[in-house]
Amino acid sequence: MRWRAMFSRRRVLRGAAALAVAGVCVCLVVAVLVLTAPVPRFAEVRASHQGSESILFDRNNVVLERLRLDQRRRMLAWTPLDAMSPILLRSVVVSEDKRFWHHAGIDLVGVLSALLDNLHRTRARGASTISMQLASMLDPPCDGCARARGLGGKLRQMRNAMALELHWSKRDILEAYLNIVPFRGELVGIDAGARGLLAKGPDGLDSADAAVLSALIRAPGAARYQVGHRACVTLRKMQMAAACARATFVAAGLTPGAYAMQGIDDAPHLARRLLRHPGERLRVTLDAEIQRFASETLRTHLAELSERNVEDGAIVVLDNLSGEVLAYVGSSGVLSSASAVDGVAAARQPGSTLKPFLYGLAIDQRWLTASSVLDDSPLALNTPSGLYIPQDYDRHFRGAVSVRTALGSSLNVPAVRALTMVGVDRFLLTMRSFGLSGLVHDADHYGFGLALGGAETNLLELSNAYRTLANGGRWSEARFTDDQPAAKARQVISAQASFIIGDILSDPNARAPTFGLSSALSTRTWAAVKTGTSKGMRDNWTVGYTDRYTVGVWVGNFSGAPMWDVSGVTGAAPIWRDVVEHLHELTASRAPTPPPGVQRQNVTFKPAFEAPRSEWVIADTAQPAELTMQLVGARAQLIAPPDAAVIAPDPDIPERRQSLLLQANSATRSCLRLDDKPVARCGQSMVLLPLPAPGKHVLLLADPHGLALDRHVFEIRGLGAKAGGRKS
Repeated sequence: MRWRAMFSRRRVLRGAAALAVAGVCVCLVVAVLVLTAPVPRFAEVRASHQGSESILFDRNNVVLERLRLDQRRRMLAWTPLDAMSPILLRSVVVSEDKRFWHHAGIDLVGVLSALLDNLHRTRARGASTISMQLASMLDPPCDGCARARGLGGKLRQMRNAMALELHWSKRDILEAYLNIVPFRGELVGIDAGARGLLAKGPDGLDSADAAVLSALIRAPGAARYQVGHRACVTLRKMQMAAACARATFVAAGLTPGAYAMQGIDDAPHLARRLLRHPGERLRVTLDAEIQRFASETLRTHLAELSERNVEDGAIVVLDNLSGEVLAYVGSSGVLSSASAVDGVAAARQPGSTLKPFLYGLAIDQRWLTASSVLDDSPLALNTPSGLYIPQDYDRHFRGAVSVRTALGSSLNVPAVRALTMVGVDRFLLTMRSFGLSGLVHDADHYGFGLALGGAETNLLELSNAYRTLANGGRWSEARFTDDQPAAKARQVISAQASFIIGDILSDPNARAPTFGLSSALSTRTWAAVKTGTSKGMRDNWTVGYTDRYTVGVWVGNFSGAPMWDVSGVTGAAPIWRDVVEHLHELTASRAPTPPPGVQRQNVTFKPAFEAPRSEWVIADTAQPAELTMQLVGARAQLIAPPDAAVIAPDPDIPERRQSLLLQANSATRSCLRLDDKPVARCGQSMVLLPLPAPGKHVLLLADPHGLALDRHVFEIRGLGAKAGGRKS
């Protein structure tokens, strides 16, 4: 018996030793597995956190815009643990892992408790710790994801959890967990969950809010009454049962489905233009204060213009010296039926805003001076597409006008005459040098209408072209960021010509014939400004500059619908003036210093169609003090009927009541002759005659001595002729 007892003890000892060896081996294997587990560092996880929203900051790091670029989920920026409410941390730990601060990744007590409970439950209860849940979320996806399910997946999760505990602190684990855990619907992370569900930041949560969010971690899709019940359970565990009623109320207010998150919305169009990647944080040159003032000013004035069928607008503010964009307002927002359209980048017809560049080129090339005289009288130009007959805005002609008056008062016919001297090709190349990249067609496509803005450009490029004038004719690219690669700066026109154009555009007397002495173009500080209105009243512009800023404003309709009775001084100009006045509230703008190469010249016009004055001229174009100047570009021309016209009488009107208009543009003593016979006294530029006999006719414009100045040949068809001729 004694021998048997000894043998039995030896068996027990051997068994215990074997178990001990096995346990040691298991521990060694577990230790090796834990030590070799591919666990990322906390700093790497935090650095790789990519929110669904990109953020645009102004030059002073003020948030301008939050733009969501990831449509699959809503995740905001990483939130440090210290920026979360302490009651939230306590609530999450109580709800999800009450022994979190004491275990090493696996809660053995919780595992045993879950095993015992599951013997009596139809629905299994898990025992995943916060560390295990985080390990599962950090585990990269696998093919088919079969390893994530079943016993193998759970063992892998436990191994990774222990590895996290080995390499990370408890605070790091809890911080990472709360930043990547899903809450409800598309909301991921505590910042998105708190703001999207409760309209609060993670640092402003009370006990009821914290309990509701903790309940959603366990069951994001649970019904609202279930969320309220679970929140109350958590509160009772925290000895805060008094907050249960409010938690139930908060849970009942959770809106199912998508969650609208209120954010900063001051520069949506620029954000869409510049931001490309989810989580991007971009600092731009905009000034939040200027941006918000410009946006509010635009909305205020457009609300006043709503009865005139105006609902859209855009504003750009540039820093003259650096080219930095200080304000970029792409639309009127809620006032617009197409608020997503970027009015700053949209291509529109610029109207008369191109005239300063035309006259600047002519002055730079020594073809004109500010005191040169142009003829504002009827004009007809033959083009490949037909006869081009420009008209002034008010349908009146003023006769002899100086370049200063023609530009300041925005007269159309003198501008077209200036273009005939400069040439469409040369002017087109110059405008491209000013940065108007939208002018992609050849000169024949635009024709003489280019002088009046018969092309397309956008507000940013046009404003930057005016900034070029402010900088003495030197063009450089507008900038949105400090590190933006810039195109090489270039001198487009001379500093002398730019200075003279700026002097004209700032002269209230020069624009008085059209705009009056007191208008929305008049500012308390020095400013050079020009308006423009496109064909059909579809676009209205005001662009100008001070010594520090260039401001461009466009108003109209993105739909292309015409405005009703909106002129240059009633549409964009009041908005432009308010922005300029705001920019110079503290510091007045000063007139630019005359550059070398310009000088003053006293000018007297004979006949005195304009008052004597002192005029800036480029030094090598100075003339005698008293000028008797010939009209520039005032070549006598026939206007009607057009050359080669075929006129078909209207068969519904008695022939004796049909007549023919003969018209010339000359106000001098020229004579109209039809088929070599005088039809009016010399000096009469328009006459109405009975319709001539069918056949070809020759209309001649001659001087009093019989010298031919212009000649048109046209044809009159008989009433029995076939239709198809051109009717004039």
